[in-house]
Amino acid sequence: MVLKVFSDKSSLGKAAAQKAAAAIRSAIRDRGQARVIAATGTSQLEFLAALTESRDVEWRLVELFHLDEYIGLPAAHPASFRKILLDRFVNKTGIAKFHPLDGEARDLSEVIRQVGKALASAAVDIAFVGVGENGHLAFNDPPADFETEEPYLIVNLDEACRRQQVGEAWFGDISQVPKRAISMSVRQILKAKEILAVVPESRKAQAVKACFEGEISPRAPASILRTHPNANVYLDKESASLLSSALETSA
Repeated sequence: MVLKVFSDKSSLGKAAAQKAAAAIRSAIRDRGQARVIAATGTSQLEFLAALTESRDVEWRLVELFHLDEYIGLPAAHPASFRKILLDRFVNKTGIAKFHPLDGEARDLSEVIRQVGKALASAAVDIAFVGVGENGHLAFNDPPADFETEEPYLIVNLDEACRRQQVGEAWFGDISQVPKRAISMSVRQILKAKEILAVVPESRKAQAVKACFEGEISPRAPASILRTHPNANVYLDKESASLLSSALETSA
C-alpha cells in the first residue's frame, strides 16, 4: 500500500482522477474493456468530477459496479448512491454497462445475487473507495467482517456512520438516515487488481491514523487496505494531519 499526501482536496481529486484514468485506459488497451467499482459520498465528488473530464477514456468500454446503497431510500433522494453515480458519473461519461444496487427492491437477496454474480464473473481492474469517519470501508462498519466471501452483504449501519451522513448534510437529522444498507464485502473489494482510496478532510484524520498507523483489525475496517499489493491511499494535508510517519507529499 502507498500513501500520498496532497496540498488540498482539489489537487487530491485531480491526481486521483489521473491515476484512475490511467488504470482504465490500461485495462481497455490490454483486454478491450475495464471493470470498475465506484464509491460515492461527499469525499468522492471532486474526484468523480475530475475523472469525468478525462476525454481520452473510452467510457463505452467501461463496466461499472456499485459499492454500496441504503436500503429503503428512494432512488430520487439526493443521498441515493444510485442517483449520485448516475448523475455525476454514468450520465456524464456514457458508461454503457452499470450494475446498480436497488435498495428499494422487494427481494433484496435477489438484487445481491444478480449483481454479485455479474461482479464475480471476471476480475475487477480498479476499485474506488473512501474511508468513513469510523474507519468503515464501503458500509462495512466496525467490527467489519473480514472473512466472508459473499460479494455483497446486508449490513446494519452504526450510529457514527449515520451521524456522518447528517454531518455531510445528506439528511436533516439521524432519524431520516436508513439503518440498513447493501454493502460490498471487504474480501470482494480486496479482489480488485488495484484499489484507489480517496480520503480528504480533517474529519477523516482520526480514522486515517487508526487505519494506517494502528493495528490491522476489523475495528478499523479500512486498515485491511494495507494488505493489498496495489492499493493507493490519497490524502490531503488535513486528513493526514495526525499521522506521525513521513509520507510522499505532492503539490
